[in-house]
Amino acid sequence: MPAPGLVPGPVSGPVSGKAQAPPPAQGAATGLPDGQALQEALNLRDIHPPGTPGPWPPAPGWWVVLALLAATLAAAGVRAWRAHRARARRRRILAELAGIGGQTQGAELAAAVSALLKRVALTRFDRADVAPLTGQAWLDFLDRHGGAGSFSAGPGRVLAEGPYAPAPDLDPQALLDLARDWVGRNT
Repeated sequence: MPAPGLVPGPVSGPVSGKAQAPPPAQGAATGLPDGQALQEALNLRDIHPPGTPGPWPPAPGWWVVLALLAATLAAAGVRAWRAHRARARRRRILAELAGIGGQTQGAELAAAVSALLKRVALTRFDRADVAPLTGQAWLDFLDRHGGAGSFSAGPGRVLAEGPYAPAPDLDPQALLDLARDWVGRNT
């Protein structure tokens, strides 16, 4: 007679002379409910994939992109504002230069152009380097910063001695053109 719990019948697997235990019976014999009854008792649902994420809050990478975009726009805005201010300043200086050319002549013209160029240079360059310059040193400074020799050896030469000469020999249009060119390069 077979041992209790063993079922006679064909043996699957290696033949060893020993009887193998059948799979445990489900249901009332083991005291456990079968698979269908277990699922109903636990009220389990199938695995659901997560839904697509909403648009807010954005992923960390989008925050980085947003920060870079904001920084770029701020830098572009600052740069555009500075360029606008520089253009407006250049227009005011050139308008003042045109006013000087239309109202003054001779030594007064040379003194007014020199004073205007000095004011522009003081706003653009270090005050300690520009303020004490007079005569040939002033002309050399103007040449170094955009005059290309036209102040020391051209129509700008009158700026050194013209304001003090009773009747300076100057070409008003050439002096104004030279001053306009220098202002354009340095503003």
